Amino acid sequence: MSSFRKAKIVSLGLNLPMQKNLLLKTSTNPLYVLVLFWLNFSQMANSQNIVTMLSRKQVENKNILEMLYKDSAYVQKKRLVNTLFAHTSPGQWGEFVKGVDEELVTQKKIIAFTFDACGNKSNKYNNELIDYLRKEKIPATLFVSGAWIDDNYNTFLELSRDTLFEIENHGLNHQPCSVNGESEYGIKGTPNVPDAFDEIEANERKIELLTGRRPLFYRSATAFTDEACARIAKLLNVTIVSFDILSGDAMPFAPAQSIVNNVIKNAKPGAIVIMHFNHPEWFACDAMMGIIPSFRKKGYTFTRLKDYPLKSR
Repeated sequence: MSSFRKAKIVSLGLNLPMQKNLLLKTSTNPLYVLVLFWLNFSQMANSQNIVTMLSRKQVENKNILEMLYKDSAYVQKKRLVNTLFAHTSPGQWGEFVKGVDEELVTQKKIIAFTFDACGNKSNKYNNELIDYLRKEKIPATLFVSGAWIDDNYNTFLELSRDTLFEIENHGLNHQPCSVNGESEYGIKGTPNVPDAFDEIEANERKIELLTGRRPLFYRSATAFTDEACARIAKLLNVTIVSFDILSGDAMPFAPAQSIVNNVIKNAKPGAIVIMHFNHPEWFACDAMMGIIPSFRKKGYTFTRLKDYPLKSR
């Protein structure tokens, strides 16, 4: 190991036994290093002072990073991740890369519906869809971006208090998570490790500050990510989730019956369905009104992601 890297590790503020172990193990046991870094992260997180009263303006995307960059624990955590991954290859790019979970661990006839709220130009709210889920008592996982929260602040808070739903992380600025600026569907990904860290961790903090609960899961914008980002998320104690069934509701004005067919024909125990709740002008709600009765006739029930263990393909 170079003297420069040794100096960088020492400068991160690890205690002497941790520094010694890290220097001894870095080149021989990468898994040990990952565990060691995570234990250190956990220690820092436990000692952090959580802000409990924030104004709406303070948690807006344009301001929250400025606030977090004044938090020594956040800055140190970001520095640790950048040091570990600065020269890491991005690895495979896609929706189903190593380290990404895609279905529930169960043989029971259970389906997990997940709904994304993207934000930025896609910042609306499909209240008809959410009302239908409530009426039918369909538990669901809502992946929410920081940008969507900014445009739907009161709605977000109301959703976060509804125990039917589980609020999870869809990224601070709704960028595909990448360590080298990969793009997908015309959306530019995060350009480097520090920005990938912020895309995941800053929205974790934002949601936690607003709801009192740190998200367990993260779905990258477009569901595309690289293997390096999957490893970064794991260090942050976050699991990246993709999907098992692509509903097709993200295609503008896709017919409801087409969405129904996509979901029903690919149904199997433990499947995770990806849909959206930020386009009220499209037909996700109409599709759900066809999907739910059909699933119930087949004996399926529904769950949130946090209620079952997950696995990759």
